[in-house]
Amino acid sequence: MRSRGWLSGFRKPETWFAYGFIFPWLFGFIALTAGPMVASFYFSLTNYSVEQIAGLEKTSYVGAKNYRQLLEDEKITLALENTFIYTVMMVPATIIVALTLAMILLRVGRAGDFFRTVFYLPQITPPVAVGILLLVLFNGQQGIVNRGLELIGIPGPFWTTDPEWIKPSLVIMSVWAVGGTMVIYLAALRGVPQQLYEAAAMDGAPAWRRFKDVTLPMISPSLFFTFIILTIAGLNTFTEVYTAYFGTGSAGAESPEAALMYAIYLFRQAFEFFNMGYASAMAWLLFVIVMTVTLVQIVVSRRFVFYQGSARE
Repeated sequence: MRSRGWLSGFRKPETWFAYGFIFPWLFGFIALTAGPMVASFYFSLTNYSVEQIAGLEKTSYVGAKNYRQLLEDEKITLALENTFIYTVMMVPATIIVALTLAMILLRVGRAGDFFRTVFYLPQITPPVAVGILLLVLFNGQQGIVNRGLELIGIPGPFWTTDPEWIKPSLVIMSVWAVGGTMVIYLAALRGVPQQLYEAAAMDGAPAWRRFKDVTLPMISPSLFFTFIILTIAGLNTFTEVYTAYFGTGSAGAESPEAALMYAIYLFRQAFEFFNMGYASAMAWLLFVIVMTVTLVQIVVSRRFVFYQGSARE
């Protein structure tokens, strides 16, 4: 009886209409996501490289050789270290700045729409333009940032060449495009019931306690969502850094090691050195890292994220 009921569902026109609507997404997922993932896993177990691409040699199975090479490659360790440091700096900085701007916009009244647009504009700036802008603003000798610091008597560092200042400059440029996260927080703040603030004020809670005990718990789902998205974006950062330090017109002929992110090293192995098999293994390592970090965040979030309508244990 159950099987007949399941089959009878496919005879309904509504079912076929539903599958018709989801078919473009399903086709795109199989052709552009699932298919390439399966292919990359296969290539990660082979010696697929420029010789095989040119047809000079046949692709052969090498097993876990590419994965063992990951453990021996010193640049893998360097790229992962740079990527993790950048992500650890960028994520909290973006969240703090975005939340601060959202809380300010919540209180500026009619001018909020104008400033919301102004703050969001950097979000739609092409990443390549941001990479070029990085070199213009943070040039150690003629950069606009250092010239501004000179006006107040502060000697500016060599942002784009000093290894200690490369990642902070990248973080500043990432925080500059904070508009998307700010809009999410602004919507979350507007959804906080005002009676909670009134009750807290009647109990004598100061402003910082109302922020800690009312605002943060009520917007914690949005904070959790952006925390995951920003972490994934940080671990996959590529375009701005590649444009500034590794692409045409970069800061120098020899790119600094402090700017070597994992995604950039993966790209270079695949499309500059044509070590496709090794690059595929690198891609799967990055996938495992991202999935592991995300799962850890989801598990930890159960203690800190509050959803309205659900009781906290």
